[in-house]
Amino acid sequence: MADIGLTALILVIANIAFSYKGFNNSLFFERYKFQVDDILVRRQYKRLVTSGFLHVSWVHLVFNMFSLLMFSNLLESWLGPLPFLVVYFSGLLGGGLLCLFIHRNHGDYSAVGASGAVCGIIFAAIALFPGMDIGFFGIPLPIPGWLYGLAYVLYSIYGIRSGKDNIGHEAHLGGALVGMAAALLLQPSAFAQNYFVILIISLPAIVFIYIIITKPGALLVDNLFYKNHKNYYSIDHKYNEERTRNQKEIDRILDKISAGGISSLTKAEKEMLDAYSKSVR
Repeated sequence: MADIGLTALILVIANIAFSYKGFNNSLFFERYKFQVDDILVRRQYKRLVTSGFLHVSWVHLVFNMFSLLMFSNLLESWLGPLPFLVVYFSGLLGGGLLCLFIHRNHGDYSAVGASGAVCGIIFAAIALFPGMDIGFFGIPLPIPGWLYGLAYVLYSIYGIRSGKDNIGHEAHLGGALVGMAAALLLQPSAFAQNYFVILIISLPAIVFIYIIITKPGALLVDNLFYKNHKNYYSIDHKYNEERTRNQKEIDRILDKISAGGISSLTKAEKEMLDAYSKSVR
């Protein structure tokens, strides 16, 4: 960690600044966090990225940034700044998209953190250097990178199904897989050299994702999250419900114009009417 790449340092500073703003401004935090309904129903896709720069606490932030710095120098020096950023944001989006898919019918599900992006960096490094040793906070028993990767994937799958904690295992798994894939696309020769290890790490995750896509009921296990979400609406239902609610509001505004003229509208009502006019053109 003695030599920190400039790109990684910029990412750390951005995470600290954005998270600090979120710690002190709840409206800012709510506006940019990962929230299923806001992304799928209200189409606020920016949350897939912005949520990755927010954290729930200093401990959460420091742990993610420490993990990023532990692996960033090796990867950034090998790939270069721009490819390093590609891997980082690929992991961030991959984690968010898998999380979005798994929780697509849980409109109130929310999450924050750079874990998906950080897992993308870690697993990219493992894919390129599977023989690297990974230690844990000074414990003098490092394990090979490929073994750590396999154990982490299996643990993430268990965490997604069990739902016994408040950890975003979905983001971790999605970020790890997509970050690893991005690194291999950038360095295709690494797959030829390390294909056996890469398959060992990725195959359980690929099989798990295939199962939950073809048999979504596999996730409906008796866990804490599912107990609180047995009755939920589909995304189509939520979209139609939102559209109906908006139409009622537009009708109310039109009635208000009919009774008192356009000048009777508030600024917010005028903005809503203007947005509605643009959407139906």
